[in-house]
Amino acid sequence: MTSAPLAARLGIPSGPLFFPVTAYGPDGAVDPGVYREHVRDGVEAGAAAVFACCGTGEFHALVPEEFETLVRAAVEAADGRVPVVAGAGYGTALAVRYARLAEAAGADGLLAMPPYLVTAGQEGLLRHYREIAAATSLDVIVYQRDNAVFTPASVVELARTEGIVGFKDGLGDLELMQRIVSAVRGETSGGFLYFNGLPTAELTGLAYRGLGITLYSSAVFCFAPEIALAFHRALNTGDDMTVNRLLDGFYRPFADLRAQGRGYAVALVKAGVRLRGRAVGEVRPPLHEPAEDHVKQLAQLIERGCALIGEDL
Repeated sequence: MTSAPLAARLGIPSGPLFFPVTAYGPDGAVDPGVYREHVRDGVEAGAAAVFACCGTGEFHALVPEEFETLVRAAVEAADGRVPVVAGAGYGTALAVRYARLAEAAGADGLLAMPPYLVTAGQEGLLRHYREIAAATSLDVIVYQRDNAVFTPASVVELARTEGIVGFKDGLGDLELMQRIVSAVRGETSGGFLYFNGLPTAELTGLAYRGLGITLYSSAVFCFAPEIALAFHRALNTGDDMTVNRLLDGFYRPFADLRAQGRGYAVALVKAGVRLRGRAVGEVRPPLHEPAEDHVKQLAQLIERGCALIGEDL
């Protein structure tokens, strides 16, 4: 853990946000050594932060002991160079437990994911996330998606809650996000962070940039950091010609391929990491491995993306 506040460290979009996949060995057990190397790869490539054991990292498949081991490994690999944010989820009691394990492992913050199964009202959601925020000294980013969708008034209350520093959108309702940004801007003192958390967030990068949201999660960074960095640089310098070239030639075809199978937002990304030489193992059930032909198409896409930015594999 570092002493600098998480919001201050994340506030400048210095690079993509890295969501490493979880490494498993041949026996199916977590492999902290390979995971540490994977995280180190991303940090050295230019990630602005590491989001450990979140969606791409198969948080849903990890028992608490594995989670703590992996968060600790991510902290060791990052070595204070970038902040490490750990996932926390399920019902309130379990989310609090994961939050405390993340704090014990040295994480700098938490990504609080939607509560498991239930569809709660705004009052219940606010109570859930406030209890997570109160459970540790870690700063919290709230993840909007699925069964955790907020009104602008509720996000204002989140922004006023001590310890909650940001809001990650995985819903993709741009009108709602504009209303949220406007409400928080008008009713708080500022400094609240927003993140584009959609799958293949680069695909909507231009739209979110129009709302003033420049922070985003990059699954592509896991397996093709050179492509992800080129896109990030172009997006944040206004080089829309490069942005559109990568959107048309790489990101849209990748999103089309990702849509060919359920769970490919994780499984296809993990296949990409293996294609680039890091033995991270397969996904755990209920996810399944991509079809062989889809993996071949992914390899071709990576080659095409590298050609678009003028780099050889």
